[in-house]
Amino acid sequence: MLRYSVSATTREPRPGERDGEHYFFITREEFEARLAAGGFLEWREYNGNAYGTPRSYIEGTLREGFDVVMKPEVNGAMAIVRAFPEAVSIFILPDKFSNLRRRLLERRTESNEEIARRLAIAHEEIRYIRSFDYLVVNQEQRSEEAVDDLAAIFRAERMRIHRLPDDSLASVTQS
Repeated sequence: MLRYSVSATTREPRPGERDGEHYFFITREEFEARLAAGGFLEWREYNGNAYGTPRSYIEGTLREGFDVVMKPEVNGAMAIVRAFPEAVSIFILPDKFSNLRRRLLERRTESNEEIARRLAIAHEEIRYIRSFDYLVVNQEQRSEEAVDDLAAIFRAERMRIHRLPDDSLASVTQS
């Protein structure tokens, strides 16, 4: 079973975004209070806003038996792997940065300066690609292939011997 993580952010919602579904939209003061209390697995200041992965949300979701998909930036991904060594990290990369820039422009949710900062951060983050377990390239006009690649990784990771419960192994090893 799969569940997508919901991050907390101090930025304003974009049109169509709903609290608790796309993000937990909180004030800067609330974010800082949660941060001081150890309430985030990872956090980052990004483009003038704070973003973080709520520890209680992730731990509760895992206790319920779900696999959790998170989409932090590179430093956040490394912090999550430190907190959960069994986590699987996947670096998703656009086929061309010009396509990423065009997608950001077409969204019309950020200024040219904010887009330029996002692209500069993306160029910096690519240096950490070898710190991840897998690479998925999201090619322009072929996003279904990236989705298929992600699904293949999920399937393969679920079949790793160390992830299988003993009772499921017993059922196939006994005659």
